[in-house]
Amino acid sequence: MSEFHSVRRLPPYVFEQVNRLKASARAAGADIVDLGMGNPDLPTPPHIIQKLAETAQRPDTHGYSASRGINGLRKAQAAYYDRRFGVKLDPNSQVIVTIGSKEGFANMAQAITAPGDVILCPNPSYPIHAFGFLMAGGVIRSLPAAPDADYFRALERAVMHSIPKPLAVVVCYPSNPTAHVADLDFYRDLVSFARRNDLIVLSDLAYSEVYFDGNPPPSILQVPGAMEVAVEFTSMSKTFSMAGWRVGFAVGNERLIAALGRVKSYLDYGAFTPIQVAATAALNGPQDCIEEMRQTYKRRRDVMVETFTRAGWPIPAPTASMFAWAPIPERFRSLGSVEFAKLLIEKADMAVAPGIGFGEHGDSYVRIALVENEQRIRQAARSLRRFLEGADNTLHNVIPIAAAR
Repeated sequence: MSEFHSVRRLPPYVFEQVNRLKASARAAGADIVDLGMGNPDLPTPPHIIQKLAETAQRPDTHGYSASRGINGLRKAQAAYYDRRFGVKLDPNSQVIVTIGSKEGFANMAQAITAPGDVILCPNPSYPIHAFGFLMAGGVIRSLPAAPDADYFRALERAVMHSIPKPLAVVVCYPSNPTAHVADLDFYRDLVSFARRNDLIVLSDLAYSEVYFDGNPPPSILQVPGAMEVAVEFTSMSKTFSMAGWRVGFAVGNERLIAALGRVKSYLDYGAFTPIQVAATAALNGPQDCIEEMRQTYKRRRDVMVETFTRAGWPIPAPTASMFAWAPIPERFRSLGSVEFAKLLIEKADMAVAPGIGFGEHGDSYVRIALVENEQRIRQAARSLRRFLEGADNTLHNVIPIAAAR
C-alpha cells in the first residue's frame, strides 16, 4: 500500500504497538488496568437508551436519515448552546450533526483544504486535528498546546513565515491530551487575530462538560465576531457516555457549515435515525446525569493523583477533560513514551497512551485516561509502586536496548 499517496502521509499508528503488547499480556493471564484509550466505561443514561429502543421499534425510522441531521436534533443542539453559553444559533444554517466530532473534523478538512494549504495545529494534539488535513493534502505547521503568551508569539511567527499564508488554525480546549483549558480572554485574542489575518478557526470542544473546578470551559462562539471566522465541534461521547453512538456537531460560521454539509451530502446519510432521536432526548431531557459523570471522573482523578504520587510518580491534577498528561519520570525519560508505555504493561500491569502518538512534542509524556473505577486505579498504583521500587534493575536491562534502537 506504500504507493498510495494518502496512506504514505500517515505514520505507523503508535498506539497499536501498545495495544498488541496489552493483548499479548492479557492472553498470558495478566490483569492489565487499561488507562490508555479514552473510551468511557460509564453506562449511557437509561432514559437515552429507552428512547433509542422505543424509536427503533418504529418501521419508519429504518430508512436513510438526513445527512445534516434531523431537525429536532439540530434544534436541541442550538438550545444547548443558548442555555450553556448564551450563544444564539440558527439550527438550519449554523448547526450540522456529524457522525462523531472526529468525522466532522475530517470532512471539514476535505471541504476547505486545497493541496499545499497550511494548517496551524497544536502539538501535541488529538491526531485527527493534524491528520485530517494531511489526508486532504494540507501541510501542518505546529503551535504550542498551552493557551499562553508563547502561543500567540508562535502564531505570529507562523503567519509571518508560512508560504502560502495559513488557511486555518485548530484549537482544542479542554485539550486532549494535555488537559489545558482556555479562558474567554484567550478566545478574544484568537478571534481578533483570526479576523485581522483572514484565518479560519476550528475549535474542538468535545470536553466542554468534563471539568472539576466549578469553572465551566467557555465556547469560542461567546466572543463577539467569532461567528465570522469560527466553527466549533462538540461531541456526545463523553458528556453522555455515548462514545460508540457516534453523535457530534459542528456549529458556527454559515459558509463553513454549508461547505461541510455539501461534502457530507456526498459521503453519508447521517447517523441511524433512532440514535439521533435518542440524542435529542439526551440534550432536551434531564441533565443531572452530566453532573454524576463529572463527579465520577473527579473522584477517579483525585484517587489517581493521590495514589500514583504516593507510589513515586507525581501526576499533575487536570482541571478538565478525562485525562492526565503525565511527565515520564526523569529516570525513564530517555526511553521515550512508547518504550515507557511498554514497560508499564510488562512490569506494572498498566496501560497508558504514549505521548508521541499526539505529536513529537509529546514524547516526554504519557496520557492517562480516567476510564477505570477507583478500586482498579488503586490496584494500578500498587503495581506501579512495586515497579518503581525495583526500577534500578529494570533500567539497567532496558536502557541499552532502547538506546540501540
